[in-house]
Amino acid sequence: MFDKEFWEKKYANSEAQWNAGSITTPIQQYIDQLTKKDLAILVPGIGHGHELMYLYENDFTNISGLDFTIVGALEAYGLMNNFPYGDVILEDFFEHEGQYDLIIEQTFFCSLPINKRSDYVEKMHDLLKPGGKLVGVLFDCYFNQETPPFGGNKEEYLELFKEKFNIQVLETAHNSIKPRAGRELFFIINKQHD
Repeated sequence: MFDKEFWEKKYANSEAQWNAGSITTPIQQYIDQLTKKDLAILVPGIGHGHELMYLYENDFTNISGLDFTIVGALEAYGLMNNFPYGDVILEDFFEHEGQYDLIIEQTFFCSLPINKRSDYVEKMHDLLKPGGKLVGVLFDCYFNQETPPFGGNKEEYLELFKEKFNIQVLETAHNSIKPRAGRELFFIINKQHD
């Protein structure tokens, strides 16, 4: 139901209603404390490309953005002067292959149908190097709608991730942007060794 055409239409009609307009504070502050600039970093579902642009502008050298819509990929590329176009990958997340030290989650998870969440966990586990981290924010609320974004709660996320990841942090974000204040969880989880 939420296929490539669905998302192309959302972008074309400016209906990606949860676009924050810039990188959000929880993710920005996490990135700001990173000192190793050559980490292999993936941003899946780049959408408008704010996280990817922030990483690029802050001298991270091994970053990739992934989106399966050409509009999202081109918009992200257009925001970043001199960003290597080859690092914006036009591909379905579930078909992507690679190995990353860090994957940034910013509204990609909530864009997926709820029945794909277990597949998301498996794929994230596959894409991370041993000890790799999945870091980002998840909605801590529900939306009364049949289209994305889809919400959830802390207990659901703990249950979902516990088999494949060690949960370091999963707590209410104290620095969310105003529209999401009190409705967002910041998380840091590490890939468990096979």
